[in-house]
Amino acid sequence: MTGLRYVYAVCRPFGTPLQAQLTGVGGDPPRLVPHHDLVAVVSHVPEADFAEEPLRAHLEDLDWLTAVARAHQGVIDALTTVTTPLPLRLGTVFRDDSGVRSMIEAREENFLRRLDRLEGRVEWGVKVFLESEPEQAPEQPAPQPAAMSGRDYLRRRREQTRSREDQWQRAETFATRLHETLTGFAEDSRLHAPQNPALSGARGRNVLNAAYLVPRGQSEAFVEQVERTKDDSPGLRVELTGPWAAYSFAGEDTADGETAGEGIA
Repeated sequence: MTGLRYVYAVCRPFGTPLQAQLTGVGGDPPRLVPHHDLVAVVSHVPEADFAEEPLRAHLEDLDWLTAVARAHQGVIDALTTVTTPLPLRLGTVFRDDSGVRSMIEAREENFLRRLDRLEGRVEWGVKVFLESEPEQAPEQPAPQPAAMSGRDYLRRRREQTRSREDQWQRAETFATRLHETLTGFAEDSRLHAPQNPALSGARGRNVLNAAYLVPRGQSEAFVEQVERTKDDSPGLRVELTGPWAAYSFAGEDTADGETAGEGIA
C-alpha cells in the first residue's frame, strides 16, 4: 500500500502482537518500522489528507480532527497493554519508511533515555471540581413592612460573596492536600492549567488538573487512595482517568519539541 507514514509512537521491540482487528488513522492497520534498538509504530495515510497543505487545513476541522485523535489514541492504548510507548504528537507524518528511520536515527539517544525513564510506568489523571451551587427555588414573597433597603441589599451581597470565597478556599485546600498525598504514590507529577468548562463541557469549576507518573505495581494503591477521598468534601467532585501512556512526561527531555515530526520529512 502506498501513502505517507503516520507515526503514533516509538518504543522498544516487543514480542506480543497487537490486536488483530486494530486499525489506525484512516482505517489502516498499524505496523512496525524497526531501526537499531527501537521501533516506530506507523500506518499508511493518503497524501490527499496528510500532505502539508491539506493537513494544515484539516487541523481547523473539528470533526475530522476528533476522528483522527480517536484513532491515534486507540493505537496508543493498544500499545500500552503490551509495551511502554513514547507517544508522538498528533499529525506526525513522514514521506516513507526511510524518513521514519532517519527521524529515529537523529533522536535515538533521546528516545532511549526517555523510554528508560518511562519503562514500567503509566500516567494517571486526577481532576477536582467545585460543583456549581444548586439552583434555589425562588423565594416566596413574604409580607414585609417595607422594601429591602440599600444597606440590607449590600449586606446580603457581601454575605453571598463571602460564601463563594469560603467555598473556593475550601476547594483549594482540599485539592492541595490531595495533590500532596498522591505525589507520595507517584514518581513524578505535572500540574496542568485548569480546564475551561466552556471547552471541556465538564460540570463545575476545575480546581485541580494533575497528571501522575506511577509504577504499574503502585497503580492499585494509587487508585485506592483517590477513591478514599471522593466523599471527603461535599460539593467537590474528584475524577480519575487512566492508566494512560505517559503523555505528560514523554517530552520532558526535549527542549525544542522534537518529538513531533509535523509535516513531511
